[in-house]
Amino acid sequence: MSRIIIVGGGECGARAAFALREQGFNGDITLIGAEPHLPYERPPLSKTGLASAAPPQYVAGPARYEEARITILTGVPVDTVDRQSKLVRLSDGRKFPYDQLLLATGARPRPFAGVSGDPGLGRICMLRNHGDAVAIHEALAPGKSLAVVGGGFIGLEIAATARKLGAEVLLIESSPRVLSRGVPAEIAKVVTERHRQEGVNILCGEQITSIATENDKVQILFANGTTRLADIVVVGIGVIPNVELAEAAGLLIDNGIAVDATLRTSDPDIFAAGDCCSFPLSHYRERRVRLEAWRNAQDQGMLVAANLLGRGLAIASVPWFWSDQYELTLQIAGLSDGAATTVRRDLDQGAFILFHLDGEDRLIAASGIGPGNAVARDIRLAEMLIAAKRRLDPEALASPKTNLKKLLAA
Repeated sequence: MSRIIIVGGGECGARAAFALREQGFNGDITLIGAEPHLPYERPPLSKTGLASAAPPQYVAGPARYEEARITILTGVPVDTVDRQSKLVRLSDGRKFPYDQLLLATGARPRPFAGVSGDPGLGRICMLRNHGDAVAIHEALAPGKSLAVVGGGFIGLEIAATARKLGAEVLLIESSPRVLSRGVPAEIAKVVTERHRQEGVNILCGEQITSIATENDKVQILFANGTTRLADIVVVGIGVIPNVELAEAAGLLIDNGIAVDATLRTSDPDIFAAGDCCSFPLSHYRERRVRLEAWRNAQDQGMLVAANLLGRGLAIASVPWFWSDQYELTLQIAGLSDGAATTVRRDLDQGAFILFHLDGEDRLIAASGIGPGNAVARDIRLAEMLIAAKRRLDPEALASPKTNLKKLLAA
């Protein structure tokens, strides 16, 4: 195979391009991105990017792409994929033939259906790219009021950064608590209390009817008839996988572009990786999932490169998520829903880890929170124990005296 095209100029696509060279591919690699920037890291957008409107943290500089002989096209979306002719057509009319194609098209923020007024005024925003981070940063200042719609990772990280900038922050979550998706209530409670200590006003279980610009403010109307005003509203209620290109090409879609364990789509010459695809996880009885995580984008970028070269490697990594808020770091390895038993392990500095086991005492997930790197080592070991599918003694896991590394080696 002499020509590989990668559609998607994000973390996953860039990692795959470099991995192809590192693994010995000598053919043509073309990386096509819709954004005007070279591929950059997205996790900093809600933290340092929002705090200072700093330039993007690029995966690699222009010279490295040139050295690796990777042709990179930025600021140009792909309009269509012609599977019969094996061509991609760009929005500017250019056509590129491929032998194999990787779709790493990512995801976009889910819009709130009740928005009215002109979001272009810069007062009703979403955060997905560098331009969004700059626009929100410029609107924030001490004394300015920000309303964040959504109490997931992104909403809470935005709230924490905005408080550091001196803005007044109201966070609104429709569920009974924040972090209701995949994060244990015990950890969500710690996060909630920490935000309230910083002065964030958190409203849970509140349904919003509409969000509308009104003169120089934004009005939020709740289902109970009350209203709130803010200088700026940021909507962070999840993302939608970018599957339109794949769907128009006739590829199978199932909560994202459906791929097998090797990241191959329903077309044998087309692969998909990162936020845009759903795949089976062997650690969880082949359950099909779609992960929106930085680690997953990196891991799948490396794996798909090997499989574009015919290695046929199956996904073996354990899902891993993290979030930094104030001095706290939250880390999760695995998927905790479906756990039969949960035990708590207390660590120094108020940190703790929850170990989630199935009905046969196999570790399926671990969720931890604490200052700095307080839980990082144990979560990494837990990740390895999940992959090993070990039966473990819950009481031993709960004891801080138990050496997790010895459990792994046993």
